[in-house]
Amino acid sequence: AQMTALPGPLTLAFMPYGVDLPAQVNGARQRGHEILVHLPMEAINHEDAGPNALLVGLDRAETDRRLRWALDRFGGYVGVNNHMGSKYTRDARAMAPVLEELKARGLLFLDSRTIPDSVGADEARRLGVPTASRDVFLDYDQAPDKIRNELDRAEALARKHGAAVAIGHPHDTTLSVLGERLPGLAARGIVLVPVSAIVARKLAG
Repeated sequence: AQMTALPGPLTLAFMPYGVDLPAQVNGARQRGHEILVHLPMEAINHEDAGPNALLVGLDRAETDRRLRWALDRFGGYVGVNNHMGSKYTRDARAMAPVLEELKARGLLFLDSRTIPDSVGADEARRLGVPTASRDVFLDYDQAPDKIRNELDRAEALARKHGAAVAIGHPHDTTLSVLGERLPGLAARGIVLVPVSAIVARKLAG
């Protein structure tokens, strides 16, 4: 609720194994936010990504079953981004069935870039899936000043390149800093847009 109350439009990613998902998602959409499925994928360090996570060693049938389970948990989303996935998003063969399903459903893929050599966005472009990649990670360090610094960096990148994607988590400090900074964006010449607008901008060249 605290995240949904932030001024938007934001792009909010929901875990498919969360509780009360349709109500949470509908509430976020009513506040003007865009929705993604935060798709659990295997990490290099074997940290548990959650129930029905996509794993590199799964066969195609089980990959499809887990993916479709995640995508059918709630509606109203425009695409997916990866939760964890430092191992999975490096593997073009593993990513292929995911991206094929997204393409069939008309969905976008936001590469969270949990590892620098992710092939997720490149493979999405190759397969014709609308895509974008994270530019800034806001709260790797949850100290408020560090989050403010990352927001400054995101704004600088947006001014330099025309747009930037910043990803953060619903930590108390992140929400607090966003609450203080988002209302002043327009005065600094920055427009807050949903991720689909950045994807569309990339498609338009």
